[in-house]
Amino acid sequence: MDRLTDEQFRSLFVFRYALRRFLLRSAESASRVGLTSQQHQLLLILRGYPNPTPPSIREVAEYLLVRHHSAVELVARVEAMGLVSRYPDPADHRIVRLQLTPRGRQCIEEMAPTHLEELREVATALNVSEGLLREISERFLDQVSRDITNTQDRDQI
Repeated sequence: MDRLTDEQFRSLFVFRYALRRFLLRSAESASRVGLTSQQHQLLLILRGYPNPTPPSIREVAEYLLVRHHSAVELVARVEAMGLVSRYPDPADHRIVRLQLTPRGRQCIEEMAPTHLEELREVATALNVSEGLLREISERFLDQVSRDITNTQDRDQI
């Protein structure tokens, strides 16, 4: 592998700094409404999930980058707070689907403006337009969705 240039190191530094700043402000915002960062991320997954069928706990675990049992515990805590509900998939009762409750939807929507403003600041710091950031996000999400589907397909073999 070639050695990185000073410019590449600066790019890594700026990106990591912007990301850490975003995550810190996100954690602070979540804390103000009584949530942990992971609980906030769960609500965000449910609100922003791109497929018409709500996600399963297994899919949520993949997006959170945690093991299935950790996702189950997280969902149980957030469900006890009245922010999410679970229900069996109508086509396969072994699969548990998740959805926001009205209270959960209200909570994530109250937090969204703060996060959107911070995302705009990150885009500005990285000299990236909101349109390009959206396009990059969509491409990344498409790839992650394909990876999750491939993992699930492989696990069923």
